[in-house]
Amino acid sequence: MMTAHPLDRPVWHALRSRQAAMALGDDRALRFALDVGPFAAACDNGSESLAALARLVPQADYVLLVEAGESPVPPGTIAEKIVAGVQMVAQRLTPVAGRAAIEPLTEADAPAMLALATLTAPGPFLSRTHRLGDFLGIKHDGRLVAMAGERMKPDGFTEVSGVCTHPDARGRGYARLLSHAVATRIFDRAETPFLHAYASNGSAIALYESLGFAIRCRLTITKLVRD
Repeated sequence: MMTAHPLDRPVWHALRSRQAAMALGDDRALRFALDVGPFAAACDNGSESLAALARLVPQADYVLLVEAGESPVPPGTIAEKIVAGVQMVAQRLTPVAGRAAIEPLTEADAPAMLALATLTAPGPFLSRTHRLGDFLGIKHDGRLVAMAGERMKPDGFTEVSGVCTHPDARGRGYARLLSHAVATRIFDRAETPFLHAYASNGSAIALYESLGFAIRCRLTITKLVRD
């Protein structure tokens, strides 16, 4: 019997392992804490698991499923949005040209990180998203203008995420430099970096391919709300 790859359900495997402290739910379905992120997953597509997943959908909010293949819609919920995505994995990195003063971001940078993510919308970024992993940034005159960091962490893997640049600082290669720096730190811990992108975002996919990432699989991003 073939065993499913942990990255086929990255949310589930992250919350069952290294990020269990940030999980809400039970042994059938889990989600990140409400102020960390909207990502959720069931352990499988059985009726009991889907019912448990439905219970994790807030009354006036949503959860996001990120899984290989199609995600069944649990009873009592509606798939408000379904988008095709890709999952990319790097086995090695391509050297990058250019330089910038990259620095680790700390808890003191949290308000600036949230403000930058709110402005640029790199993906869901809430008040405690920055605590999912290490983040690196670039500042101009003390103002954060670009960042990248880590999100889901299934055993042996870490997701590169939160990559964004202020409109005033675009065109300088900061996203490339920061993504490369974050992935390098992941490799240094003997882990494998991976990431997600919308299938329609050809420019982002091309950027990550130039860094050494390759598409591992197609996946589905589903936004669930209460019926």
